[in-house]
Amino acid sequence: MTIEISGLSRVYHAKRGQRAIPALTDIDLSIGEGELFGILGPNGAGKTTLVRILTTLLTPSSGAAEVCGHDVVREMKTVRRMIGVAFGGERGLYDRLSARDNLLFAAQLYDVPRRDVARRVNEVLDLVDLHERADSRVETFSRGMKQRLHIARALIHDPAVVFLDEPSSGLDPVAARSLRDLTKELQGRGKTILITTHEMFEADILCDRVAVLVGGRVRQVGSPDDIKSSVTLERVIEVEVRDELGRSEADVRALDGVSGLDIESRGPVNLLSVRVGNGSSTRLVDVLRAIPHLSVGSSLERTPTLEDAYVAIVEEQKDEVVT
Repeated sequence: MTIEISGLSRVYHAKRGQRAIPALTDIDLSIGEGELFGILGPNGAGKTTLVRILTTLLTPSSGAAEVCGHDVVREMKTVRRMIGVAFGGERGLYDRLSARDNLLFAAQLYDVPRRDVARRVNEVLDLVDLHERADSRVETFSRGMKQRLHIARALIHDPAVVFLDEPSSGLDPVAARSLRDLTKELQGRGKTILITTHEMFEADILCDRVAVLVGGRVRQVGSPDDIKSSVTLERVIEVEVRDELGRSEADVRALDGVSGLDIESRGPVNLLSVRVGNGSSTRLVDVLRAIPHLSVGSSLERTPTLEDAYVAIVEEQKDEVVT
């Protein structure tokens, strides 16, 4: 395993008279070589604390963590040579320098051999599609370009493990998609990637496995499909109708496994949302048959998403969430 975490805990000691705050409690995780692993959780769940420990920026209160077989506390310098970290935002970049100069400076910090520096800078600029803007000042870059430069900086020394902390936060859809494509390309090059994100769609399509942290504890670990199937969720059938349901409402409610029915007015149409248990045989066609005399617009049957499962897990544990 590339990352091994065993019994990891971190407590923030408060001022005198205040209780200590546990940020992480008994975390056990294993992340394999070449895996793209996601850490999900609400604000205050311990995601950033976990990343800071794994990247040697914070020491644990108890337990142990290894990256590429090296202890993050006892072998801190070795671990730092094997990892790349992109926290995003404005940290770590110098706006008045060009992208190339930012990377040249990073290469010096990471002790990249002098004979390899120019080649590595050009390689990572190509990888993140910034070569044409290599000599432009960073202050002229969009947020998406800065995020790509952060990743280039994290890759300058060719690390085995890359940490991406909410890389698509605040990006427009085009920039976010570009960043997702880049992340998959990095995995294709053999990198082990740990990503934290609040974007459930992003985690669903990118990650091989995810861990859901709530209240400083790991509540679920598995593939996105495993997480979705681990909780009892209802399917939703949505139909736009231009008429009042009238007597048809009772017919819809009588369908097998229907647990609820909501009607939302949307101007000239009403949105009929039918909640159906997973074990039910009722499908969209059955709902349409129950309302044969109504004028129907668009319709769909929506299966539970990773976001639905994530919310269900968080809601189950909300009384324990660390604030």
